[in-house]
Amino acid sequence: MAETRSTCPYCGVGCGVLIETAGEGADSRVVGLRGDPDHPANFGRLCTKGSTLHLTATPLVRREQRLLRPAWRPTREEALQPQDWDTTTRRLADQLLAIRAQHGPQAIGFYVSGQLLTEDYHAFNKLARGLVGTNDIDSNSRLCMSSAVVGYKQSLGADAPPTCYEDLERTDCLFIAGANTAWAHPILFRRIEAAHAERPDMKVIVVDPRRTETAEFADLHLALRPGSDVALFHGMLHACIWEGWIDAAFIERHTAGFASLKALVRGMTPSESARLTGLKEDQILQAAQWFAQSPSTLSLYCMGLNQSSSGAAKNTSLINLHLATGQIGRAGAGPFSLTGQPNAMGGRESGGMATLLPGHRDPGNATHRAEVAALWGVDAMPERPGRTAVEMFQAAARGEIKALWIACTNPAQSLPDQALVREALRRCELVILQEAFAGTATAEFADVVLPATTWAEKEGTVTNSERRISRVRAVLPPAGESRADWRIVRDVAQRMEAVLRPGKASLFAWERAEQLWIEHREATRGRDLDIGGLSYALIEEAPRQWPWPEGASAGKSRLYEDGLFAHADGRARFIAKPFVPPAETQDAKYPIALNTGRLRDQWHGMSRSGTVARLFAGEPAPALSMHPQDIARRRLEPGALVRVQSRRGPLIVPLRADERVGPQRAWLPMHWGSEFLGGRGQLGVNALTQPAFCPDARQPELKFAAISVEAVRLPWRVFGAAWVRPGEGAALRAQLRVLMDQAEYACCLPGPAQEAFEGWSLELAFAEAPPAPVVQALSTVLRLNGVGVLRYADGRRGRSRSLRLDGEGAQARLESLLRVGEGSEGAWLDALWRERSPVMPFGRRLLAPDADQPGTPASPQVCNCFNVREDAISACLQRQPAGSPEERLAGLQGELRCGTQCGSCLPALRRLVNAAPAAVAAMTVSQEVKEAT
Repeated sequence: MAETRSTCPYCGVGCGVLIETAGEGADSRVVGLRGDPDHPANFGRLCTKGSTLHLTATPLVRREQRLLRPAWRPTREEALQPQDWDTTTRRLADQLLAIRAQHGPQAIGFYVSGQLLTEDYHAFNKLARGLVGTNDIDSNSRLCMSSAVVGYKQSLGADAPPTCYEDLERTDCLFIAGANTAWAHPILFRRIEAAHAERPDMKVIVVDPRRTETAEFADLHLALRPGSDVALFHGMLHACIWEGWIDAAFIERHTAGFASLKALVRGMTPSESARLTGLKEDQILQAAQWFAQSPSTLSLYCMGLNQSSSGAAKNTSLINLHLATGQIGRAGAGPFSLTGQPNAMGGRESGGMATLLPGHRDPGNATHRAEVAALWGVDAMPERPGRTAVEMFQAAARGEIKALWIACTNPAQSLPDQALVREALRRCELVILQEAFAGTATAEFADVVLPATTWAEKEGTVTNSERRISRVRAVLPPAGESRADWRIVRDVAQRMEAVLRPGKASLFAWERAEQLWIEHREATRGRDLDIGGLSYALIEEAPRQWPWPEGASAGKSRLYEDGLFAHADGRARFIAKPFVPPAETQDAKYPIALNTGRLRDQWHGMSRSGTVARLFAGEPAPALSMHPQDIARRRLEPGALVRVQSRRGPLIVPLRADERVGPQRAWLPMHWGSEFLGGRGQLGVNALTQPAFCPDARQPELKFAAISVEAVRLPWRVFGAAWVRPGEGAALRAQLRVLMDQAEYACCLPGPAQEAFEGWSLELAFAEAPPAPVVQALSTVLRLNGVGVLRYADGRRGRSRSLRLDGEGAQARLESLLRVGEGSEGAWLDALWRERSPVMPFGRRLLAPDADQPGTPASPQVCNCFNVREDAISACLQRQPAGSPEERLAGLQGELRCGTQCGSCLPALRRLVNAAPAAVAAMTVSQEVKEAT
């Protein structure tokens, strides 16, 4: 058994992991994983996703759910055909050269990913700008971090978070805006919980339209109207100025532009801010006082501020508060943007976005372009401004971009306005998908698929939210014929440069990842992110924070402690931008504000996390959450299907009542693309979202869309499910997905995790009786056409059930199931299949007419690590003696162990603990009334 240090590939916290492997060479396999106790980002802690990371690299996943060979589609109507690497590389180079010769460099676009390593980013950037000659290279970080980039640059002079994770323990006031840290960055939330327990006087303010798990932890929750953050921050600043809570000396010595900002916020009184945000005036005053007068204030912010048509303004208006109150440049104080992806920061450092050049340079600056050209050994860098993510796909839909090279991202799931995105992919002459996992929505549009290595197979570096560079290490050989992303780029680029740079030294003469990193390092020398003093050897020893210039013995934990900012004059800038409502308005036709966000246990489009069945246990199916009053007012039913309609398209989805969602608002997780949720003419969650973007950051407003929600009559249901042997699940899923477009509503989901089986289910809904060919096709996929199948059919009422059992007698369980009927007829069988419960107790009822079983639905899972469900927790709490919430939580953990491993479920456990005394009190009152009667 061997243990290797590496880094988690999920969020931007950048947790260290220790990968346990057995075997050698081609026989190597990952057998376990734990948090690295020496890594300063997590000190051994891991969340539910990180702690199950090894399950995404099992031999079964690597064999069945990965792209293993290059493949090319002869025509758009035909299936991808395997092809060797040499032929693929040659054909790609030839086609890209032909498109460039006919249409120019601007006809080729590159859309890459914050999940690439810094070395991979460098390779793509050099290919696009240094060889092809286009600035049309952008990253999916545009969808999560570009507003934070622009905010830092405009206010502080450089895209450099000035704080560090240690500040979570050092701050006196934590201001969390537009971030559900408990779910999106669980390991940081563990540190917040521990800091608050150690220092109970520490104030926690959370700004979020929903009462999230993070908001429930707060001392003050500001449930503002969606999109009104700038009005809140300006109102807080007005209060600070009026009450004398600003730091006039700091403003005078270290900033510029305060007079203009003061004039702008003069009219944004707390009462006016309250009117625009829907908050109470005293809430705004309280938040302003705590922010300004606490000895130190740290703000954490994420997608709620960034994914907005006013994203840059939201960022700078929050930074304005830090500058005006002097809450920056010291321990526990400063604006801290939480990075969404594992290497979004490394992509920004290496210039892997249309609006950036390597070393935090600007492609619009001629001097910066000349510096990069000299570093790379090319004549010049392209001058024409690059198109960002949404703009790139809009250009492709217009026919301006002819070739799209997409790497490690899934735009047919993640970009807004999916109808436009798919039209862009269809219209391109050449769509290249470089990807590790099979089955993504984008693969359906790819002309060529390039299999890439992924976590546990890659070598390189990533940079986390606190500017800390960590090593990613390979412990497995590449799966199949997959190759490192930078190597794929190198091989195509070398063929192209033989034509474009004949007789010149290669720009891509790399044999190992370190060579690319060294080139990247040279681009940082003398810049704010200077890492000239770092080496792979130093990063091998321990993760390192930048800047780390030549001759330094350590990096900087905090920036701007000397009061000198990155602008040329050393002064930070107050940015005076007025409050502007979201780009889309709610009206009589679209009266509800839709917000999208993350689930605790899933990641982005689930191409990686979706390979782990147990990560679906907490949220096993998609649902639209709305306030119970809104549901009642619209005469809707929780659990029923509803049609959600935006100005761009429809989506049919089950409805869920949730008091934590405010009135006239709705919430839908971002993860459910058309791979899981669909139906005829439906394209997943992002069919609803809008492409309007921030004019400065070009980041789309994924957090706000105006929608309508109405009942939809789809009484006919078809449910099919099967357990298959390990290795057969991927094929089953693919066959089920083919049938999704045959119904008005479709949902394809994995079954719960099992040792010896893989399971998938498909639910379809129809307005009329389902077509016989669809039912027959599903029956064939589920292997329910042969002998040994139990059948019930009622032709008059259109009902049928087909069952295949696994095992005999008392051990018999449902192996596969197909039921057809109106409403919930026979739906109790679904739970029998999911839970793999013995069927003997149900006997003849399995096939009897009108044999609905009113059984209790399975209780939701709360703790993923120990598979603890809510009903078990409630029962345990009823047995607990009276005591404080902390004592009851400790008793709960002692008995059931929930929340004692990764801790991701602790917010949910606290909610249940806090609700339990109220429930007991209510029972007592009820009993007293009964006795009095």
